[in-house]
Amino acid sequence: MECAFHPLFSLTSGTCRLDYRRPENRSFYLALYKQMSFLEKRGCPRTALEYCKLILSLEPDEDPLCMLLLVDHLALRARDYEYLIRLFQEWEAHRNLSQLPNFAFSVPLAYFLLSQQADLPEQELSSAREKASLLVRQALIMFPGVLMPLLECCSVRPDAAVACHPFFGPNSEISQPPALSQLVSLYLGRSHFLWKEPAIMSWLEENVREVLQAVDAGDPAVEECENRRKVLYQRAPRNIHRHVVLSEIKEAVAALPPDVTTQSVMGFDPLPPSDTIYSYTRPERLSPVSHGNTIALFFRSLLPSYTMEGERQEDGGAEGLDHNQGLNRLMLAVRDMMATFHFHDPEAPHEDHAEGDGEWD
Repeated sequence: MECAFHPLFSLTSGTCRLDYRRPENRSFYLALYKQMSFLEKRGCPRTALEYCKLILSLEPDEDPLCMLLLVDHLALRARDYEYLIRLFQEWEAHRNLSQLPNFAFSVPLAYFLLSQQADLPEQELSSAREKASLLVRQALIMFPGVLMPLLECCSVRPDAAVACHPFFGPNSEISQPPALSQLVSLYLGRSHFLWKEPAIMSWLEENVREVLQAVDAGDPAVEECENRRKVLYQRAPRNIHRHVVLSEIKEAVAALPPDVTTQSVMGFDPLPPSDTIYSYTRPERLSPVSHGNTIALFFRSLLPSYTMEGERQEDGGAEGLDHNQGLNRLMLAVRDMMATFHFHDPEAPHEDHAEGDGEWD
């Protein structure tokens, strides 16, 4: 594959771009995605993370395969916490990564796991722990519908005070917009097992109790986040739907809107962009029409490439027959052909020929 690259096209430079709107480039995107998924399933998260970075670098602004929904998961599995934190810090200002549930929960988890490493100074460990607690509380306030499904996926029974509280109760899942429910289902279906460690659950429980205290105290951030959820998650963009189709996570696929599930989805080009750029157009083929043989004219009219524009008058000077005249000619040709057909009835009695009764001389 690399032999076909342009000499100035370098995958390692990070500055080369491929426009996903051009159909010629989509197969390369999908091949990289399939290879990345294969590596992740084979237990190579570090290599899969590098493939994810490569796909994201090909078109970082549009992100046609929405790799931002996956890069945090691979970074946590590869234990590259510094990269995930640096990506969040550098892109939060212009991409609002905190509005994605996966980043809202993965970044504090990365801070917490970083604080568990013993080879760091005590001050850095304490700072990382405080940052993790602050971010996870913000995530719980912004996305309260994540907690109960997360505990259910981890086979953890929540505390009665948490389960009965209206902020984290069933109403939090029902009231969230469908687009947000799809993002939550995608994140939980992919990354819920990262939260199963007892130390992580204990840390999460502490912050859940602090969030409940803030909710009961009437923190204005709670109402602000509720209004933001109603405005931001009206409808998911097409690249998120494309990512869900490629992910094959059944919980997220089941949450796709009807206008996506009712249309045909091709594996070689799932949900192509509406603003596709075609580099060339295929010219229409005008097949000449045979004027002499009516049967040939009939069979030629059955071909998909048959057009009446191919008919021309024999003298070549006029524009040709119009559409109605062409249909009349076709009907006459069919009528002439049917008139030449003779059907033989096998049940009809055969007449005995008189000359056949005598003996041969």
